Amino acid sequence: MGNMIIGLVFALIGLVIGYVVVSAKMKSAKDTAELTLLNAEQEAVNARSKAEAEAEHIRTTAERESKAHKKELLLEAKEEARKYREEIEKEFKSERQELKQMETRLTERASSLDRKDENLASKEKMLDSKEQSLTDKSRHIDEREEQVSQLELKKTEELEKVASLTQDEARNIILSDTEKKLTHEIASRIKEADREVKDRVDKNAKNLLAQAMQRLAGDYVTEQTITSVHLPDDNMKGRIIGREGRNIRTLESLTGIDIIIDDTPEVVVLSGFDPIRREIARMTLEALIQDGRIHPARIEELVEKNRLEMDNRIREYGEAAAFEIGAPNLHPDLIKLMGRLQFRTSYGQNVLRHSVEVGKLAGLLASELGENVDLARRAGFLHDMGKAIDREVEGSHVEIGTEFARKYKEHPIVVNTIASHHGDVEAESVIAVLVATADALSSARPGARNESMENYIKRLRDLEEIATSFEGVQNSFALQAGREIRIMVQPQKISDDQVTILAHDVREKIENNLDYPGNIKVTVIRELRAVDYAK
Repeated sequence: MGNMIIGLVFALIGLVIGYVVVSAKMKSAKDTAELTLLNAEQEAVNARSKAEAEAEHIRTTAERESKAHKKELLLEAKEEARKYREEIEKEFKSERQELKQMETRLTERASSLDRKDENLASKEKMLDSKEQSLTDKSRHIDEREEQVSQLELKKTEELEKVASLTQDEARNIILSDTEKKLTHEIASRIKEADREVKDRVDKNAKNLLAQAMQRLAGDYVTEQTITSVHLPDDNMKGRIIGREGRNIRTLESLTGIDIIIDDTPEVVVLSGFDPIRREIARMTLEALIQDGRIHPARIEELVEKNRLEMDNRIREYGEAAAFEIGAPNLHPDLIKLMGRLQFRTSYGQNVLRHSVEVGKLAGLLASELGENVDLARRAGFLHDMGKAIDREVEGSHVEIGTEFARKYKEHPIVVNTIASHHGDVEAESVIAVLVATADALSSARPGARNESMENYIKRLRDLEEIATSFEGVQNSFALQAGREIRIMVQPQKISDDQVTILAHDVREKIENNLDYPGNIKVTVIRELRAVDYAK
């Protein structure tokens, strides 16, 4: 029992001690918490003050930087405005200077025109005075000629009286003495001429042989200027025309070819003088028919595509022909020019194949005569190259081809061959004559060209009738398949000055009354012959 009481007492004492200890710890913890709270509040106040100070510093700095940036932008804007103003002023100054110079030039030109006008007026007055002077002189010369004739007649009568010889007797004496003096000189000249003939006999023989081979002519007919395109059905004609004709107008404007749609079933005709444009139009139309999409945008696309394709084909045709003839070193421009001849026909004959054929024939003839074969083949191949652009450039194909040959520094014999192969100028070499011969042979061989003699003969007859319709014309001859008309006039009726006027009048009448390809050369010949007979 006592032990229990003692245990209880100790338990109570332990409880009291534990309570006291726990209360002390709790009070210490509370004090620590309050101190920590006070420290946290103080730190928060300090942090807030610091943040406000930093914010104020940042705001102040930003305002200062903003002001400085505004000033910089303002200065840059002012500088750009100044530069722009200077550029504008410089442009205005330049334009004012140009206008001033133009005004000065116009003023000088006006002054120059005034001076030219005054010079022309003075020259006109001078020409009038000279014309009047020439008229007076002509009349005076006629009077003097009549006086001289009378004086010569009187002189002859007086000489006959003094010499007691007639005029015929005096002439015979003088001629006899002159003949004796000139006999030796005549004999020397004859011997010199014989030596010259012997020295040139080989060359003359070659020329005679070449000229003999040249005596061959070919028939000439009208060139082909249309191409037909077959359609799958007649409904395709309406699609080609398009709404309100927009498709056909687009195709005609882009190709430069007339498209003829008539009552002929399932056929459209392309008409135009340029064979390359006609070929591009044919390729485009066939592609449109095959594709089925026919509208202006598609037409423009195909025309451009076929134009590029045509350039490639032209170059390939020219290269193949040059390789075939043995002239691969031709200038690229000449190769392209020759390739264009694939699409050109001359009186129904393909001009490129004709050129190759002429080159080969000229080479064969040159080998028989011992001339330069390569040069003959080259000259024959290039002789008609002017026909590639004779519809685009003014002048005949001979003149155009000669100019191109000189431009690309071809051999002088080649240049002369091109210029002389139709007789426009004189041939200066045997090769030139050989090429003219080969040209005639290629044109005249069976099947080379279509035969339409009626149109050809009618054109020649019309040319000659126009020439003979003028007064004073004795004869007229149409030559070179109607490319030249030669007119022989009566010298008693047509003077030298009137010859030029007649040629001009004939040219104008031909232009107004005939339709013909290329150019026609009008040549008027006035010849006065004195004939006497020895009895």
